[in-house]
Amino acid sequence: MSRALLDVKVVEFAAYAAGPGITKYLADHGATVVHVESRARPDGFRVNYPPFKDNIPGLNRSGCFSIFNNGKLAVTLNLKTEAGLALGKRLVAWSDVVIENFTPGTMNRLGLGYETLKTVRPDLIMLSTCNQGQTGPHADHSGFGTQLSSLAGFTHLTGYPGGPPMILYGPYIDFVAVAFGLVEVAAALEQRRRTGQGQ
Repeated sequence: MSRALLDVKVVEFAAYAAGPGITKYLADHGATVVHVESRARPDGFRVNYPPFKDNIPGLNRSGCFSIFNNGKLAVTLNLKTEAGLALGKRLVAWSDVVIENFTPGTMNRLGLGYETLKTVRPDLIMLSTCNQGQTGPHADHSGFGTQLSSLAGFTHLTGYPGGPPMILYGPYIDFVAVAFGLVEVAAALEQRRRTGQGQ
């Protein structure tokens, strides 16, 4: 595997597929990635998506979680406490890139929005990937990739002729987002190399 991103440090405030999928590929290409999680609300891929080892659900038994998070470091923080938030900001100061996939406004409410974080790390690159974007008429509609797959028309394409729509297994549209997110981060890193500026 290429080690093209060996000097890149990434903090991931994300869960399920889109955010962790992007950082998985960054880690696969040499980046040091820290997956931030909360004990109170673990990553949903840990507890909600099979397969589980021996078909027994549990925090450290999910194959789906393992596939998206191998090659990463991990830490649990309660970002709703002063101490947890301070540690989160220390991680950001150490990092080159922050990836998050919470619903719009969550990072700002936590005190970790881009405007705040760039005071901690002025050349920071931050990618926010969520179901229907950060702005616009549907930004406040939370959801999962399965819902967005339907909104995008995939379920219409995968059904049998004359039959009902067929859901695709898992958050298919998140895997599409991963491809675009990865290219966006790579482009932002190249721009920072040329200009010294984050985004």
